[in-house]
Amino acid sequence: MPENVNNVQIEPSWKTALEAEFSKPYFGEIRQFLLAEKGAGKVVFPPGPLIFNAFNITPFDQVKVVILGQDPYHNPGEAMGLSFSVPKGKRTPPSLVNIYKEINRDLGLPIPNHGDLTPWAEQGVLLLNAMLTVESGKPASHQKIGWQQFTDAVIHILSEKREGLVFMLWGNFAKGKKALIDTSKHTVLESAHPSPLAGNAFQGCGHFSKANAALAQQNLALINWNLI
Repeated sequence: MPENVNNVQIEPSWKTALEAEFSKPYFGEIRQFLLAEKGAGKVVFPPGPLIFNAFNITPFDQVKVVILGQDPYHNPGEAMGLSFSVPKGKRTPPSLVNIYKEINRDLGLPIPNHGDLTPWAEQGVLLLNAMLTVESGKPASHQKIGWQQFTDAVIHILSEKREGLVFMLWGNFAKGKKALIDTSKHTVLESAHPSPLAGNAFQGCGHFSKANAALAQQNLALINWNLI
């Protein structure tokens, strides 16, 4: 991720929207940190080409819904640059199992046997993690390298330049990002985190039907949450 904005490999509409961020010193520091980690032989997830996967699949002007995660998965082969998502063939993580259970309860949709959320991203669901990288086997290891400044800017710019988006904020960490969102022109849905550590508090939130209701009010195409 070179400091020169022209060399950042990211979808063109995002490159334009985030140009100021790519030019700031902290972004260059993220790049230098990751290069140093690689030089030291450390394994970082997701692989370089997937760091901006959420942005590349869901262009800036096509975002309808934002689902905010915290940290990429830190086990080999799991992180794919989309919050809560793992590639087909990997075990569905516990939080995603609970997300699926709520979709089943809320919308009556079947529970998939995989954890790949790419079809959501392709429909305008920005699956954004607050941190975009992590060291293998070390959760939250890149929490303080500058990614939060970048992803906070993403949320703020979406709030400022778009209208009628739906932000799903799950758990206290995500709820803390509400201050970045203009609630007068966007829908903010808040609930407990889907992690089993929160018990069953996520169940019953109805966020998936509520998101589609908000889109329907704007005569926008609904999200097909079915992954079967």
